[in-house]
Amino acid sequence: MNKFSQFLFATALGFLVSCQSSNSKTEADNAEATSISAESYGTYVAALAADELEGRKPFTSGEKKTLDYLQQEFRALGLEPGNGDSFLQEVPMVEVSTTAAPTMTITGAKNMQLQGLQDYVIWTRRTEVAISLQKEDVVFAGFGIVAPEYNWNDYAGLDVKDKVVVVFVSDPGFYSQDSTFFRGKTMTYYGRWTYKFEEAARQGAKGCLIIHDTAPAGYGFQVVQNNWNASKLYLDPRGKKKYNCAMEGWVSKPVAEQLFVAAGMQYASALAAAGKAGFRPQAMNLKLSTSMAVKTKFDKTYNVIAKITGAASPDEAIIYSAHWDHLGIGKADEKGDSIYNGAVDNATGVASLLEIAKAFKSLPQKPERSVVFLSVTAEEQGLWGSDFYAENPVFAKEKTVANINVDMLIPSGKTKDIVLVGKGQSELEDILAEEAEKVGRYVADEATPEAGLYYRSDHFNFAKIGIPAMFTAAGIDDAEQGKEFGKKQQENYVANIYHKPSDEYSTDWKLDGAVEDMKLLFNVGKRLASSAVWPGWKAGSEFKAVREAYKK
Repeated sequence: MNKFSQFLFATALGFLVSCQSSNSKTEADNAEATSISAESYGTYVAALAADELEGRKPFTSGEKKTLDYLQQEFRALGLEPGNGDSFLQEVPMVEVSTTAAPTMTITGAKNMQLQGLQDYVIWTRRTEVAISLQKEDVVFAGFGIVAPEYNWNDYAGLDVKDKVVVVFVSDPGFYSQDSTFFRGKTMTYYGRWTYKFEEAARQGAKGCLIIHDTAPAGYGFQVVQNNWNASKLYLDPRGKKKYNCAMEGWVSKPVAEQLFVAAGMQYASALAAAGKAGFRPQAMNLKLSTSMAVKTKFDKTYNVIAKITGAASPDEAIIYSAHWDHLGIGKADEKGDSIYNGAVDNATGVASLLEIAKAFKSLPQKPERSVVFLSVTAEEQGLWGSDFYAENPVFAKEKTVANINVDMLIPSGKTKDIVLVGKGQSELEDILAEEAEKVGRYVADEATPEAGLYYRSDHFNFAKIGIPAMFTAAGIDDAEQGKEFGKKQQENYVANIYHKPSDEYSTDWKLDGAVEDMKLLFNVGKRLASSAVWPGWKAGSEFKAVREAYKK
């Protein structure tokens, strides 16, 4: 072979080797994407939504079966235990069953006797056997908000210690035509009813009553009435010094209007004043009396934590989360089915953790940062599993890069869009938009930002401690039949399936849309896990100051 021939042969061989190397790299890089499949995903969902798991309610045999299954599958994927040498994190809880007095007495310039369930709904988080409120002072505290970033303090200049505060639902932005006032129609954390009880407790109030109004609340008073004398789960308070109001609850709008009249005030004028800067709370010169009997049961449930340890920065973590729990066995439907399987809510989300974990394990190289898969308990009872994790993080909050939460992947087929819940919160949404654009999709805004969905799933507890957290929902722009079709699909789920025994897995499900959403969420996490980027909160986010305090 002459030199020229040798040169041609060497060049051709080098080119062939280069192509093979390039193809191998491409195949390796794409391996993780192809590992997310409808077939394996459907297998996971079917197992998690099976009747044998009895609706996955905490404190039941269904919980043990669920925990055993998740540990088994994470081990099979080659993941490590995420809590030392265990996949489990114990979550001590208490079940509080309240029996409220049938009436509430209001005394003042005009005396009133309110009827329980019809006029008000109350409960307690406290665990003593009896709660008594006897002629407690009633104070009007506007929206019950203390928001330094908005220069807003509804409690300014007033001591409400041991008093009952009455507050409006939502936040002042809801009633404003100005999208820059709070966030306009988009609810902030301060509009969430749970926040109002928390702030009243921080102020030392003995009780807090929220005025119900359907439009800003996003649901009718009958939803509130479902809480009448119902048992509730909370984190075990024993050994903690956290203060809770003796009474939490709601009053109907018609009753609130009567309360304001009895106090020599007008409802409409009070609402208008509460929505303006400079509002000052005021005593209503009314006294409130009622009582509650309390029964408690202490028990424990578990979060499931699995991880892939980062190769370069193992102490820095990206956390994927989804809640494993549902409603268990309850009232039978018209077909006699009493198992609330929770296939969409949230077997789909937990199964996505397994699929995404499989994708990360398919990477040609380990991620530089640790990737954590956290399946939390007791979401349906009040986000308690994620709340406990936030209070007792296995991975330091200062070193947690981001949280990506998955709750309900509705199996209605491929969509052009993916819905971002809580637009304007963090830079994670910018990464999501970039990844969506790469595959010809787009990020859509949520349809009802005033409903405050950003504060109603497990990512919220990460946000509260300053960790940038992202929550997406299934899109409605159906890839084949458009937005109207997609909207009807979701409306059907909410009306006929959500929180009913009919939320069951079916082999007829169209899982290709969920697969596409999982790939997007995987790509967002992969970018963070393979870089030194720390996404931040955006200006105006109520969680920005919390994160920035880490640096001080």
